[in-house]
Amino acid sequence: MRRPGGWWRTKSTPEKVETYTRWSFHFFGVIEVFALGVSAYGRTGAGLATVLCLLVVAHAAVCMLVSSRALDWTRGRRPQPVRLMWTLVVVSAVVSTTAVVIAERGPAGEVETAAGSVYGGVLCFAAGVITLGVSGRRRMVAVVGGFAVGAGLLTFPLEMPVLASVVLAGLVMVTGGFLAITSIFSLWLLNAVYALDDAKETRARLAVAEERLRFGRDLHDVMGRNLAVIALKSELAVQLSRRGRPEAVEQMIEVQRIAQESQREVRDVVRGYREAALEVELAGARGVLTAAGITAKVTGETAGLPAEVQSALGWVVREATTNVLRHGDAKKVAVTVRMSGGRVVLTVENDGVAETTGDGPSADTADTAGSAHTGGSGGSGLAGLRERLSAVDGTLEAGPAGRGVFRLTAAVPLPDATAGAALEVAS
Repeated sequence: MRRPGGWWRTKSTPEKVETYTRWSFHFFGVIEVFALGVSAYGRTGAGLATVLCLLVVAHAAVCMLVSSRALDWTRGRRPQPVRLMWTLVVVSAVVSTTAVVIAERGPAGEVETAAGSVYGGVLCFAAGVITLGVSGRRRMVAVVGGFAVGAGLLTFPLEMPVLASVVLAGLVMVTGGFLAITSIFSLWLLNAVYALDDAKETRARLAVAEERLRFGRDLHDVMGRNLAVIALKSELAVQLSRRGRPEAVEQMIEVQRIAQESQREVRDVVRGYREAALEVELAGARGVLTAAGITAKVTGETAGLPAEVQSALGWVVREATTNVLRHGDAKKVAVTVRMSGGRVVLTVENDGVAETTGDGPSADTADTAGSAHTGGSGGSGLAGLRERLSAVDGTLEAGPAGRGVFRLTAAVPLPDATAGAALEVAS
């Protein structure tokens, strides 16, 4: 069973901003209903107020639908909602015309004020919403200007003075323009957040690609020269063999020696990649996370640790860092190395938990949450790390550690002598 608010925590940052933007547009409709429809009950009789309120509610509902579809169009998920925008234009014209009729034929006084508010208000909200579904500044200005002109023309049946009509058109222009600018700025901000998120993913991929290139260069440096020598000596051995020279055997023995040496050097390179020092891995993790736009904090002392302990914990750091970049939505990552009771404890915490499930902590919950951050499906990343740690009698714990925080803890016991020296360094 999901905890309250779990649907929100499952969203990425751009998705959260999009949800906020979408509901902000819907809130415009709520404001329209209360400001124009509900307020009519205090200005005129219940019958006419109900008619005006229903008209405003219908108009606000169409505005909400148009804004939602326009937002999807902006994100490239739907075609441009042209028909819906024309529907909104028609509905706005019908509501405004009805308000004019009510103001003209209804009782004088307050009903004119209520109908006039509905008349001008729906045109302002419609102008602001329709600009979401068009592209280009000229078209947006044309939409707002068209509604302002329409507002002025529809006042002629009321026999309003020309100056009053011009003032009303100006109010529609200013108010509709303000709503349009607010809506367009919200869309611009949403697109900027998505662009920044894409850039973050690109930086993470580039960091991983750079590490692969480094490993490739190391292999090339080791194997390039040796393979060239093997090729030359093999060619020489072929020529000597064709001539019946006994030196061909010596050349092939040398080729065998170089090949064996190459195998050993490749193993050293791979071992250095897979069993790097813990301090090197911590520095690399800080650099990669920083390049990906994540705040990284690394604390602790690694001096004096045995090579096998550093290798196991270094792999934990590398695996956790890689999967935070690939699967998480973290903004902060904290890596801590400390000595406790003859053990070295490595803790990796990040605030990129996508979802927490269950009613309490359990092994299943930990594995489920951990698999999202340590690679693989079904917790295979955790299984691989536990196998590496088991070689040095280490343990691994993973799971949620508070609201929106995921913690990975690896503990490895130290030999008595090493533990004493490490504790002295730490103190």
